[in-house]
Amino acid sequence: MGAEQQEATAKARELQRTWYGEPLGALFRRLIDDLGLNQARLAAVLGLSAPMLSQLMSGQRAKIGNPAVVQRVQALQELAGQVADGSVSAAEAAERMDEIRKSSGGSMLSPTSSQSTPSSGVPTVRRVVREIQSLLRSVAAAGDIIAAADALAADHPELAEFLRVYGAGKTGDAVAHYEAHQG
Repeated sequence: MGAEQQEATAKARELQRTWYGEPLGALFRRLIDDLGLNQARLAAVLGLSAPMLSQLMSGQRAKIGNPAVVQRVQALQELAGQVADGSVSAAEAAERMDEIRKSSGGSMLSPTSSQSTPSSGVPTVRRVVREIQSLLRSVAAAGDIIAAADALAADHPELAEFLRVYGAGKTGDAVAHYEAHQG
């Protein structure tokens, strides 16, 4: 890859971070892992062609042009969180993914808006936790976060625990931590 192409890819990933909270490659890989999908199945659920998904993941393209696809991405993120905490089984997840695939996307959402809020407009605890995890994981790899936590542990044990739980831990553990520290 030439220097110009590398620069264009880096710029596209930075735009993705601005619009979607993280590069789409990281977001899509997490959905693939969390929901037990492959790229072809993820593309089908989202309503994207496999080449378009690949281009978004690699940073060759920056933006998802179809607002309905953005809304499906958000629905899959919420579903992945529910699978992670055990509130949705694998069988239920497969059914929900078919419903998501068939959905027209409803309202026209901007890339940064969230559909995973109750009717009060307040984000769910799980959504807040997933956003914190996503932000930390877009900044550094889990091993680097653990190393930073280890370096802080002696002088700042609470901050070290935060980094470990949200930066490298399971969503269910982070939700429990969040709920324990609200007050």
